[in-house]
Amino acid sequence: MNARDPECTLATMKRGFYTIMSAQFFSSLADNALFVAAVELLRTGGAPQWQQAALVPMFALFYVILAPFVGAFADVIPKGRVMFVANMLKVVGCLMMLFGVHPLLAYTVVGLGAAAYSPAKYGILTELLPPSQLVKANGWIEGLTIASIILGVLLGGQLVGRVVADALLGLNVPFIDTGIDSAPEAAIAFIVIFYIIAALFNLRIPLTGAPMIPLPANPASLLPDFWACNIRLWRDKLGQISLATTTLFWGVSGNLRYIVLAWAAAALNYSTTQASSLVGVVAIGTAFGAVIASMRVRLDQAPGVIPLAVTMGVLVILLIFINNVWVAAPFLILLGLIGGYLVVPMNALLQHRGHNLMGAGRSIAVQNFNEQACILGLGFLYTTATGLGASAFIAIAGFGILVAGTMLAIGRWHKSNLVHHREEVERLLAIARSDKSH
Repeated sequence: MNARDPECTLATMKRGFYTIMSAQFFSSLADNALFVAAVELLRTGGAPQWQQAALVPMFALFYVILAPFVGAFADVIPKGRVMFVANMLKVVGCLMMLFGVHPLLAYTVVGLGAAAYSPAKYGILTELLPPSQLVKANGWIEGLTIASIILGVLLGGQLVGRVVADALLGLNVPFIDTGIDSAPEAAIAFIVIFYIIAALFNLRIPLTGAPMIPLPANPASLLPDFWACNIRLWRDKLGQISLATTTLFWGVSGNLRYIVLAWAAAALNYSTTQASSLVGVVAIGTAFGAVIASMRVRLDQAPGVIPLAVTMGVLVILLIFINNVWVAAPFLILLGLIGGYLVVPMNALLQHRGHNLMGAGRSIAVQNFNEQACILGLGFLYTTATGLGASAFIAIAGFGILVAGTMLAIGRWHKSNLVHHREEVERLLAIARSDKSH
């Protein structure tokens, strides 16, 4: 099967693309609902606030540790099977929470499943679609992912709320003592169902016909191979800019998911259930931005969205001055919209360069390593600051300054490439532009 053949691509799209989107929706829905439930599990268990903040970097831990291996693993067997195994690992993490394992440790296992899932999820797009459709496909996938974030955080908030939690706790399994006796535990048990649904969709993803890349006889050799791929992408004049942009974006976004919860509690005196709705509000804006970008921005135009990231950083800083929900809601929608419009074309450009340089699975693993290392690093800084008594307002201001300042530097970096390496940059952009016609 040749996935680049137009007839083959159309047939595969009909059979597989919507299945991939369905699997991604339910898996991401469960991920985000579980995050809210895990925060509430720690809070009701009397854990200090720094442990709640530590959920974000603990989830990212295996993304960083296993980055040299999960990308290669995603290229060895069909990616639908990789996604199935990854979702079952997430189920194991949920069960660990229910059986009394410390939530931070159990949530790390869920992060292990997510680390294995991501290279397959994005890598299969480059096997299934020609480059001309990558921005549009990313728009659909990211838009659907954001929709699942909206529903997931809302679902998680409602599941730990009194009304739904009481109903779930009132359900009894005949002759079995489940040991589930709190709202967050009931929520986690319910969330397992969505991971299982996602796993069943994974089994229905068709083969794309892309050649499998076998693992080396000595797995340790993957380490120098991974670092070589990492260096190759950072040296590419378009890859380095798109990688730097998406790394910073996801590093900040991953931590803002918790920071918005903390900010809503501090500024608006919201409970976890109420605060989760504001995380969903940001996601609504991101979904709109992702869809608009997928329709308006071509692959070769992706670097043109960099200035928007500076604006996003300034908006993050302004958030600390808001203490009214009617002002906060449209403000957060605008913040999300800019982020969605920024990340979709840059992510597609990064996938395009990575696929051409080293293969889909390995390039996504490099991307995940850098992005999750940023989440891990920023999460560690935020957790440390929280442990030392810093407020959510200080953390948000720091994140905003970091985003605006770093994106200004990335914008100057790209301009420097245009000055000193114009021929190379124009050649790479021409490749992306010409691929659009194939």
